[in-house]
Amino acid sequence: MKKLNEIKKTAKKTIETEAFAIKELYKSINDDFAKCVELIYNSTGRIVITGIGKSAIIATKIVSTLNSTGTPAIFMHAADAIHGDLGIIQSDDIVICISKSGETPEIKILIPLLKSRGNKLIALAGNMNSYLAKQADYYIDVSVEKEACPNNLAPTSSTTAQLVMGDALAVCLLECKGFTEKDFAKYHPGGALGKKLYLRASDIFIQNEKPYVDINENINEVILEISSKRLGATIVLENNKVIGIITDGDLRRMLHNNTDISNLKAVDIMSKNPKIIQKDELLVEILDLMRKNNITQVPVCSGNSYVGIVHLHDILKEGIL
Repeated sequence: MKKLNEIKKTAKKTIETEAFAIKELYKSINDDFAKCVELIYNSTGRIVITGIGKSAIIATKIVSTLNSTGTPAIFMHAADAIHGDLGIIQSDDIVICISKSGETPEIKILIPLLKSRGNKLIALAGNMNSYLAKQADYYIDVSVEKEACPNNLAPTSSTTAQLVMGDALAVCLLECKGFTEKDFAKYHPGGALGKKLYLRASDIFIQNEKPYVDINENINEVILEISSKRLGATIVLENNKVIGIITDGDLRRMLHNNTDISNLKAVDIMSKNPKIIQKDELLVEILDLMRKNNITQVPVCSGNSYVGIVHLHDILKEGIL
């Protein structure tokens, strides 16, 4: 077993080697790369990505990234393709073949079959003189000087380079399409990421009580309203318009500053002109408002009409924080 310092040295060397490989990819961003982006952008078909071994694993990730950013893509394993899965490919599909060497037996069998079907072929390979590179309509160079593996054998730097180049394609296509946060939300409706992009105040406040008191309400009624609605606050209204908010903190300060509270009214202890949100505001924007103003409750309005409250706890429950 190596010593701790030796282990850390090896880990850092691995990162340095792969970082250098990624930096060298700059040289591969040429006209051919741009033409590949144009080809995919203008295509009416899907992107079929294929590979063998570790390259196949990278291909599945690139497929996932393309699909999630608005470019339809599917994965086809190169070995399965020559045993029946070639039927996945439609006439207007574009095929991207990923391979470090560009010379694996499965790839050599697959390429003539693809060419005979007339599909455009993009090679994402590490050898410009390989069979794959020479047969492809477009070649994107993902060659690396060396693998991070000390024996220069295990795919490490090479697979990282493939992955990064796939991301470069996906991001270029995303920008060409004018892909927005709203588009992204359509493909990511689940989990915290999706919730950040589509959950709004209107999805939350309807689950809560709607505490409010009139501006001239007696302090006893204010306390009862806050306690019964269990949101730690009540909104103060005048002519059905929000003019203030009273929180648990306001009540504590009131008790600290007053020996006789019997004649106090809502107007005497409320915080005036509270922050107000509209019902269609995103929860992630509401969370940002709460952070900036150090508040935990915010009244929700529809136009000028008060409709409810969103509490920080509501946002935490949704896993957005």
